[in-house]
Amino acid sequence: MHLTFLISFIILCYASQTFGQDDLSQYVNPFLGSVGPTAGQAYGGGDIFVGAALPFGVVKFGIDTHDSPANESANNGGYTPNGNVTGISLLHESGTGGGPKYGFPAQMPLTSVAAPVNILDNQTYWQPRVGNDSALIGYYRTSLQNGVTAELSATRHAGIAEYSFPPGEQHILVDLSHTQTFSGRNTFPVGRYFRTFDGHPVPNPTFGGSSASSGPLGDCIGALFSWNATTATTIRSRIGVSFISTEKACHFKEDEIPNWNLNVTAQAARDEWNRDVFSKIQTSTDASANRTLLTMLYSALYFSHLIPSERSGENPLWTSDEPYWDDFYTMWDLFRNTASLWHLIQPSYYEGMIRAVIDIWRHEGYMPDGRSGNYNGLVQGGSNADNVLADAYVKGLRGAINWTDGYQALVTDAEITPLNDNNPVDPTGSLKEGRSALDDWKNLGYVSADNNNRAVSKSQEYSVNDFAVAQIAKGEAPADVAKYLNRSAGWQRSWDHDVESRGFRGFLTPRLANGSFNESYELTQCGDCNWADVSYEATPFEYSFIVPHDMETLIDFMGGPDEFERRLDYMFQPNTTTASLGPNGATTTLMNIGDEPDFLTPYLYHFIQKSHKSVSRVHQLFQDNFNAGLQGVPGNSDAGALNTWGLWAMLGLYPLATTPVYLLGSPLLSDVNVTLETGTLRIRAYGIEEGMFVQRVKVNGTDWRKNYVEHGDVMNGGEIEFYLGSEEKVWEDEGPPSLGHVEL
Repeated sequence: MHLTFLISFIILCYASQTFGQDDLSQYVNPFLGSVGPTAGQAYGGGDIFVGAALPFGVVKFGIDTHDSPANESANNGGYTPNGNVTGISLLHESGTGGGPKYGFPAQMPLTSVAAPVNILDNQTYWQPRVGNDSALIGYYRTSLQNGVTAELSATRHAGIAEYSFPPGEQHILVDLSHTQTFSGRNTFPVGRYFRTFDGHPVPNPTFGGSSASSGPLGDCIGALFSWNATTATTIRSRIGVSFISTEKACHFKEDEIPNWNLNVTAQAARDEWNRDVFSKIQTSTDASANRTLLTMLYSALYFSHLIPSERSGENPLWTSDEPYWDDFYTMWDLFRNTASLWHLIQPSYYEGMIRAVIDIWRHEGYMPDGRSGNYNGLVQGGSNADNVLADAYVKGLRGAINWTDGYQALVTDAEITPLNDNNPVDPTGSLKEGRSALDDWKNLGYVSADNNNRAVSKSQEYSVNDFAVAQIAKGEAPADVAKYLNRSAGWQRSWDHDVESRGFRGFLTPRLANGSFNESYELTQCGDCNWADVSYEATPFEYSFIVPHDMETLIDFMGGPDEFERRLDYMFQPNTTTASLGPNGATTTLMNIGDEPDFLTPYLYHFIQKSHKSVSRVHQLFQDNFNAGLQGVPGNSDAGALNTWGLWAMLGLYPLATTPVYLLGSPLLSDVNVTLETGTLRIRAYGIEEGMFVQRVKVNGTDWRKNYVEHGDVMNGGEIEFYLGSEEKVWEDEGPPSLGHVEL
């Protein structure tokens, strides 16, 4: 990475911010999700980025903080509500759930560098904040205990900062070493040894272009700029960032921020967000509108457009005419509902993402499940880029995507076991990319619990992944469809029909390589529900519901529709969970909306043609767990996926990923227009004040008796009309299909 910066100092004053009548950015709360269940603490919150950014921009300009205890404040995009500011930097992620990433290049305004300050040790100069931070779209402001106020704004590849100093000493420390930054590729959370080009240790952070390196405390890289003024002074800094060259960084700085007026940059950011994001979903904003729902709607749109990062022309690893994207953190989160949203309202960006992940496969051998710092990493279960591509394919996204190569990328995931990267988090197989337990999957037809960690969740995820392969094979390689469709039924081999838990019989259960089941395992537990456990971020009890491509078989395995309904009801019964999920476990029910595996669960009543019960569950979850305040989401935002769940609830729809199906719920907004690539989808809810339950539905003016629509029905332009009331009724004649139904 290369950095250039210019600093000058001018005394300035600013007018207050005002909003135009059509400025939808005014409804965004940039702090939504910044706090967890404990007031003032980030732990258990959305782990969001707070600062200035453009949609999918490279630069996300904000503060980096340290709070105690560190292990409860590190899962964030740099920001904590009350932590000490250690620097102000341009590269961040949002809602990752992993450790803090980037925090580079960093500046820090100081009013003294005399002892006890040691500019080589940020613990000696970090600053508490005073008063309240403030933020708008494209703008962030904070005041430090040393009397300095920092204001920030950003463009796609550059940032502008204004530091208002009190009279006296004025210093800006540019620190390129305290964040452990690497040349080339790296990712979190494991040590440097596992994140180098060739697998060898990198003892010190290194920087290209100048052959400089930074290492121990006494050998750091940076610069200190100092002034001494008898009056209050504002010092401005413009910084361009490039992964290619200093020259490009300079061009970004000059071209994207041609003047020194921060307000101009901030207004340009708001204009872009309004034009390219917020205007895509519009509802009434007049005096009768529910301001809370407006904030939740537009905040969800905001947080679903912060990452991944669009870095076309900024790929330091190979030269290509294809787009380049980084910071997919991760496909495991995004495939469930966010990718479907991008398909509708961001088709150009979305096409670029898909072309980029296929190009990563061309040059590195695998598509990423997670990717950051130009490096694939942290596969949580399956190869879930497969699901993203399948979702796009079945909904007709073509453009300049080479689907022949795209299909071959999926086949790589399905057929080639990746080399073990010896990650200490899980030494049983690769966490870098691909499917680590593929040998078991191909030879046994399931993932064995004695040879692999996360065996239950991998068996479930690999099944969905192979269904995704079959979906694309229908168009690209018809002879392969039967093979992968049969493999998508592998979850059935991990189903123990005899095991019992909580009065129910038959579950996904840890199965050993010799074919026996571990029937003594407590299915409502998953240890830490982490890398070394039998299932990831959910219990086997929960994973037993997650077979979206073949609900027909699942319902049969659970004893038929009535027993399925009884078990599904139990998922929402209070005081039933005993699992400990740390920051993702703020619930007393087995069903946990704060974790992605359960996102679809409240909608499963659709499959027994009782969508009114889905509506009741979804509305209750939304009411109990989502709000417009600081603790606006019930856990880690996961790159906006959790926010997007709430957004779909407000629209009254939910995508069934890897299929063209959208489940019909019940809108929370009475009239919404969604701008699509080729038209407008209008969603209207009549009688919304009378009740939440659907009485009847019209699609494009015609009475509709299915509790779902398909992409081609309305997503090129159309209208869905919900007629709502207080009566819980079965209005549908048909539930969603099981497109991957297979009987083994």
